Amino acid sequence: MASTTSSDAAKRAKLPSLTGLRFFAALSVFFFHSSLTDSPIPPNAPINPFADAEVSHWFSTAFGKAGYLGVSFFFVLSGFVLAWAAKPGERATAFLRRRLLKIFPNHVVVFTAAMVLFAGAAVTGVADWLPNLLLIHTWWPQPTVNLSVNPPSWSLGSELLFYVLFPLLIVPIRKLRRAGALWGWSAAMIAAMVAVQLISTYLVPDTPKSTITPISGMQFWFGYLLPAGRLFEFTLGILLARIVLAGFWPRRVGFGVSAALTVLGYAAALVAPFQYGFVVATIVPVGALIGATASADVEGRHTFLRSRVMVWLGEVSFGFYLVQGVTIFYLRSLFGEHTFSVPMALLVVAGFFCASLLGGWLLFRFVEMPMMRRFGRSKASRTAAVPARTPAEAPAPAEGAAAGVPAGAEAHVPAAAGRTL
Repeated sequence: MASTTSSDAAKRAKLPSLTGLRFFAALSVFFFHSSLTDSPIPPNAPINPFADAEVSHWFSTAFGKAGYLGVSFFFVLSGFVLAWAAKPGERATAFLRRRLLKIFPNHVVVFTAAMVLFAGAAVTGVADWLPNLLLIHTWWPQPTVNLSVNPPSWSLGSELLFYVLFPLLIVPIRKLRRAGALWGWSAAMIAAMVAVQLISTYLVPDTPKSTITPISGMQFWFGYLLPAGRLFEFTLGILLARIVLAGFWPRRVGFGVSAALTVLGYAAALVAPFQYGFVVATIVPVGALIGATASADVEGRHTFLRSRVMVWLGEVSFGFYLVQGVTIFYLRSLFGEHTFSVPMALLVVAGFFCASLLGGWLLFRFVEMPMMRRFGRSKASRTAAVPARTPAEAPAPAEGAAAGVPAGAEAHVPAAAGRTL
């Protein structure tokens, strides 16, 4: 049975629970990065700080697919919140200005820090770092380019493609009025995600093998990093937003059910063939979790995710994600290959967390928000009365703010040649 929430009520709703949920997606990437057995930056020593082999193996195994889950969540969420906040007739140039302001200032600051601290000594020429600066680096199959400088910035290459195409995608999707059409196209997007991995498995060269994954470097690029392949998750998010706005979300798929599905999907990702753990095993639970959480906000149901603390954590989650190349990869490299006892290793991980959270807040407070206030609107609109704040938003976006989702949450995540987000 579909939800009875009206479209008009949905359009007026803010989505604070989705903002809070963003932090858990970013946190899953944090634990993934902290558990890596090979750093994406020289000297490529283990990130995992545990000296006890059994604990180290458990830590690495338990969070071995967490980053992939978090990134997929952010890509679907990006489509959802942009569709939620989109205004018919809005100029594409105004939309793109706000979107680019959401990601580029933060990206440039962290890019500069990475170049000064470690990446500058590793790149061999302008061809290695310039594509990263312009966020077109994930169109290159070479790991020295697509995971260069600040490895987590790879996901911003996909976000940039999403932003450019959104004004085109939203037009035909708005014309889908019937539940059957919306759900049918959603199923088609999931089928396309499966097709991407089938092509990667059977048509993309499986040699030479990646040094840090069980598949080849080319398969990892095609099945995970290439922006074109991630477009289906973004489009699914747009479709899900239209489903919730139209009142077609099924009541029986609530937050509890979708959270349980996410646990089951993650368990499946841990045992599935490697590349099917990127997206395929978890995409249905991720879509259900986003749709159910938004539906709860629309209907005014209380969730712990709406609390002031969770909303704040969601607002800084984009920066929290983006700085991890410095606050985890670089800081860990200062210890070389040294590992620690369990209590000390836990303190190391806690230190990574605190440094990342501080970095995320600094980016949000002193880079993202000032840039959005100063340049997020045209000069004409800045002179007009300040409009009421709209719905909720997200690797990472004033669309996001307008949508109730913290600015900047859409972007999101991974790191080095193979196992990084």
